[in-house]
This record gives sequence, C-alpha cells and structure tokens, in this order.
Amino acid sequence: QVQLRESGGGLVLAGGSLRLSCAASGRTFSSFTMGWFRQAPGKERAFVASITWLGGRTDYADSVKGRFTISRDNAKNTVYLQMNSLKPEDTAVYYCAASTGLIPTAAKSYQYWGQGTQVTVSS
Repeated sequence: QVQLRESGGGLVLAGGSLRLSCAASGRTFSSFTMGWFRQAPGKERAFVASITWLGGRTDYADSVKGRFTISRDNAKNTVYLQMNSLKPEDTAVYYCAASTGLIPTAAKSYQYWGQGTQVTVSS
C-alpha cells in the first residue's frame, strides 16, 4: 500500500505561481512512476504531468507544457508540481497518484491516489 497526501493548493491570481507537494508513505516510493491529474467541476479527471521513478522521463499535457514542472525527491518520498503562469482554466482539484503501469498519461495506470488539493486561479 502507498498513502499519498497532497498539499500546497490555494487561491492565486492569474499569472501567479503555486507549488504542489505530494508526500508518500508505505511501499518503496522510488519504484513508482508518479503523476499529477486534475479535475475541474463537471469535467473528467485529466492528466497533467508524470515522472518516472528515476526522473529520467517526464510527460506533460499540452495545456501545461512550458508552465508546469514535475520533479521528485526520492530521499524525501515527495513529488512536486511547480505551476507558473497560472490561468483561470487551471482551476481544479489536483490529485497525486502512483503507478506501476506502462502508460504514465493514463489514469487507469495508477493504483494509488491522494485525496486532492484545490487550486483556484482568479482572473
């Protein structure tokens, strides 16, 4: 089992920045691909970013490329999502997830999920 806890969400003005953190406990954190997903009201959960267990590969949704950066610190069992140049359309609940699957951009590949943290971007 892996337990995930997100933090760092909040209210920010458009153009601002936030850094989300996801602390993991339980099974060996470093063996998982870690991902961030988000879900806006009335919409399905969507892929945001992922990072492999050694950090050698990262993937991003087109909508966040160049603005968001995913990173991880395996010594601290933590994954981060640095979000810059935030837009109102980034408003959503952001979820951290852990995967042993082969397709890091697909929610179905992730076995463990956090409870989510709200990010609200006002214009």
